[in-house]
Amino acid sequence: MKTIKRFSTLLLCAILSMPLVAQEEETGTTNIQEFTPSKLLRKGQWDIKFFNGLYTQTRVADDSGNITDADRQTFFTNTNEVYTGVSENRRINVGVIFQVRSNVLGGSALDALSFKNDNVTTRSGLSTIAPSIRVQPFKNISNFSFTSSFYIPVFEDKPSPVFFDKRSYFWETRFFYDKTFGGNKWQLFTQADFGYNFGEKSVDASEDENSGERFANNSLFLPLSAFLSYFPSAESTLFVNVQQAFLIDLGNDFSQNYTQLGIGGKYQITEVLNLEASYGTFVRGNSTGIGQTFSLGLRALF
Repeated sequence: MKTIKRFSTLLLCAILSMPLVAQEEETGTTNIQEFTPSKLLRKGQWDIKFFNGLYTQTRVADDSGNITDADRQTFFTNTNEVYTGVSENRRINVGVIFQVRSNVLGGSALDALSFKNDNVTTRSGLSTIAPSIRVQPFKNISNFSFTSSFYIPVFEDKPSPVFFDKRSYFWETRFFYDKTFGGNKWQLFTQADFGYNFGEKSVDASEDENSGERFANNSLFLPLSAFLSYFPSAESTLFVNVQQAFLIDLGNDFSQNYTQLGIGGKYQITEVLNLEASYGTFVRGNSTGIGQTFSLGLRALF
């Protein structure tokens, strides 16, 4: 865990020391206006993102959607993405994603930020690594693209009352499309994900394995999201979003769905660095937690 923290710190320091790139002078737009997830990088350009999400819940919904109180559970996820452009025509990017998690039963939601690991009420560490590729499939539609990633679980498989992450090989393809209108003051961004979880059924787990972390295996994950953004200035944006997600059972005897609403904003600190903050709340669901997500991200484009 200390090695991961040192690596993240060194990478962040390297980003902060990079020379600024005059993106606005080249394209007439700032990074937060141009580089939505739909847009790909030019050859040799880099996109590095640190995204931190803290989800906490004290209510759960059963398979009929009935909501009841429950003991607090908190899940912190640090997602790190690194991409670079590799094609002259700006239609292929390659990269890697890795995630660090810290989860807590009970206590305060902020206890997850301590990154403890007693395997009784806390667990933390590196959870997944994913090679990834971004593609713009149609030459004349620059605001439509997809990203395909294959997540590999790298954490120890052991019984624990604390859920850490899915024990799944997860192949996810995300489709992105955005449309700017209203004199470049408004933007509609849409995203459709198709993800399949590979792995054995929960009932097939042995005594020295975590059956609860196999709940999603042999299932299709389909979140559909829409974001409406307003740009008060070229360096800032405010947005509202809605997401409807489905986990469809394909052999593990478990399914779920939920609806999430959110608000957030982005600000371009420098010509390289963007800061993002958001809040999301689960308003309904079946076989899922009904909690809130607090997110903070830092993105560098150079």
